[in-house]
Amino acid sequence: MPRQAGLIAPDDESYWAQIAAQYDVSPSFLNLENGYFGVQARPVFEAFQRYERTVNRDNSFFLRREWPGRHAHVLKRLAAFAGVDEGELLITRNLMESLNIILQGYPWRAGDEVVCASHDYDEVAETLEMVAQRRGLRVARVEVPLNPSGDDEIVAVYEGALSEHTRAILITHMVHRTGQIMPVARLSALARSRGVDTIVDAAHSFAQLDFRLPDLGADFVGANLHKWLGAPLGVGLLYVKRERLGEIAPLFGSMAHADGGIARLGNVGTVPPAPVLAIEDALDFHESIGSASKEARLRYLTQYWVARVRGLPGLRMLTPSDPQRSCAIAVFAIDGLPAQQVCDRLLEEYGIFTVVRPVAGTHGVRVTPHLYITPSDLDRLVAALQAMTRETQ
Repeated sequence: MPRQAGLIAPDDESYWAQIAAQYDVSPSFLNLENGYFGVQARPVFEAFQRYERTVNRDNSFFLRREWPGRHAHVLKRLAAFAGVDEGELLITRNLMESLNIILQGYPWRAGDEVVCASHDYDEVAETLEMVAQRRGLRVARVEVPLNPSGDDEIVAVYEGALSEHTRAILITHMVHRTGQIMPVARLSALARSRGVDTIVDAAHSFAQLDFRLPDLGADFVGANLHKWLGAPLGVGLLYVKRERLGEIAPLFGSMAHADGGIARLGNVGTVPPAPVLAIEDALDFHESIGSASKEARLRYLTQYWVARVRGLPGLRMLTPSDPQRSCAIAVFAIDGLPAQQVCDRLLEEYGIFTVVRPVAGTHGVRVTPHLYITPSDLDRLVAALQAMTRETQ
């Protein structure tokens, strides 16, 4: 696809129809649960299949003779997109592997404190708890308001949790439960002023929002590439600022990289090359649209349906009301109807696939459109929610 110059209007339906046509999706249901992982655009999926055939055909010859150079090329390309040096970036299998490397390899001391939020990803929180038990750490959890008045309110919550024992803050850039975008750069600056590190979960924000990793101000960032970049399942990234590399102990044993470089943190053995090679094709497709245009379109799609249901009687939005505080993810609940029942009915009666997520002591239904979703698709969701809310009155 030709690369675009400048920002594409988020409501240019002629252009976005061309993008949507690049995806092959099931006709049997409307998929509004794209937050788990992203559908690969057709050019990416076809490239992935070619790579798989090549690896299977050429066998050890490919892995021993061609793979090292191809891997280095993909890594360099990904690093350029992320705005970091390739010596600071590791291609991992997913966010959880990335954050396990950091959380388990960080130089904790008994008595250190880690600040995190109740909205952080469940498995990340569980890993942190495991490390805390092993290393004698204290985990301090904060509650971030669902609909904050602004960044100042969020920063104040984290600032109030800092103590003389705080060693690091774990920050989720985009909350998977509600879609709220956290002011990571502000929080990183606060932490740095107190001599505290920030560890960032960018699972949903990477390639959904228009930013580069240094913009976050954090020394440690993990992300998934199979979500919003649209690379195949099985690829993520870990960023460690160069001057911090020597402080992280490898999670996977290796004496092969004694120079202290980031490669020593990624000794996981033989990995499938095809998903890694297809990262470049996913970058090509993403960049043909442009990060800013993609973010604007995803936000437009979300606000399209949210604006039409926000005033429905008994329907509560659990995502911030300010459109700039979220993007493709939004969550709602209907009074008197359990979230799982809403989710089931959307699928069974309307052919719309969504997912339930726990939010602040309750449960909501998460809706995540992708680039192949159109406003008319979202009209189906709106009509379904209008019908459901009428029943509860």
